[in-house]
Order: sequence, then structure tokens, then C-alpha cells
Amino acid sequence: MIIEEEDPLGPLDPKFAEQFERDMRRPPCQLYLISPADVTGGFDERLRRAVGTGFVAAFQFRVKGIDQHEAARLAEPLQRICADYETAFIVNDSIALAKRLGADGVHLGQDDGDPREARSVLGPNAQIGVTCHDSRHLAMEAGEAGADYVAFGAFYPTTTKEVRHHPDPSILSWWSTMFEIPCVAIGGINAANAPALVKAGADFIAVCNAVWGAGDEEAAVKALADAIV
Repeated sequence: MIIEEEDPLGPLDPKFAEQFERDMRRPPCQLYLISPADVTGGFDERLRRAVGTGFVAAFQFRVKGIDQHEAARLAEPLQRICADYETAFIVNDSIALAKRLGADGVHLGQDDGDPREARSVLGPNAQIGVTCHDSRHLAMEAGEAGADYVAFGAFYPTTTKEVRHHPDPSILSWWSTMFEIPCVAIGGINAANAPALVKAGADFIAVCNAVWGAGDEEAAVKALADAIV
């Protein structure tokens, strides 16, 4: 049986949450693209079409179940494409792989290491993100540990990964009102449901299947970019 962990800060009071809306002094929301599990078979050209639109701020290399040598082999051409289009290249989970590649940053799950460790290994300019699920407590801990962004989700049903946490969008409003560190919204997001998360306060919208499952990466990215303006 899975027991959900409660946020020690307690749930947001709905009336308190309703008074929040996007702080328009924050920078415009941007697109954060996550790789599919399979990045072989011509994926490099698919990525080029996506980031070539100019609307993708960051790309996360998220491939599981392979050793670091193979991961590096798959990542290197994708990293070069991101560099060509000034898109940040972020490695999922592995501080060691991010170091090996000289990646722009690393995204850490709750069991993937401490932001302080990542900072000591990757240096002061690395972008370090932390998955915080639906927890304000975890997000504040990540911020105190030096994270450059925190990620909340999954906001909507997703087939990309198994999830147990489903935050209310008001957590984005709370975070963006209280803290300057950017927040990322993730989980089942597409062009239709993204605007609500942008309005709530998301600084980045993270998507995977909405682009790679669309059949036309360029059109899908442009549709998302239009939706989050």
C-alpha cells in the first residue's frame, strides 16, 4: 500500500490561494522540453526541428536504464543541437553525467542527490533543478540548498511516468508570490491546459508527449508557445 506523505506545512487554504494570481513583474513563461525515453532512430533531427523554432528555453535529457557511456554517446549530438540554438541542455538525475558532458545543468529527483553536492561538482554557473512534487516544504528546502528552480507536478494525468503527487495550481501562485526562484510546472501539460498553469504563476511549462507524440514537432512547439504567451 502506498501512503501519501503530507506536506508538513499543511494544505493551502483555498480562500488564501484564491487571492494569488500571476505576478506580471516576473519574466514571461517559457517552454521546457523533456526528451522521450527513446532518443535513437533519427531523434536528433526531431529535436532540431523543435528547438529550431526558437521557442524552447531548455531541453532535459531523460533516458533511463543505460550505463553512463551509452548515455553520453546518445546525449552528445543532442547537446550540440541545443548549443546551436542557445537552448539549455539539462541532464536528468545524474550529476556525474552532467559533469562528464559539461552540461548546462542537472535536474534532481528527491533521491538523486543534494543541490549542494551538484553545485560543488558542476560549479557556480550550472542550472540545478529539483523535483518537489506537491510539497511547499520540499520546495523551500531546495531553495535553501541553492536550487536554481523547483518543479511541481504532475498537474494532469500523464503516461510519461508513474506519479503519486497531484498538486493544485495554487501552489504555483503561492511560490511565485513568495519567492524569486523560478518554478516549473510538469505533468500531462498540452496547449489546451497550459494557460491555466501560466496564469497561476508557472515560470516554465515542461512538456514531453505534447511535442514528441504530436507527429509534427515544429507545429506542436509553436502551438505551445502561443498558448503560454
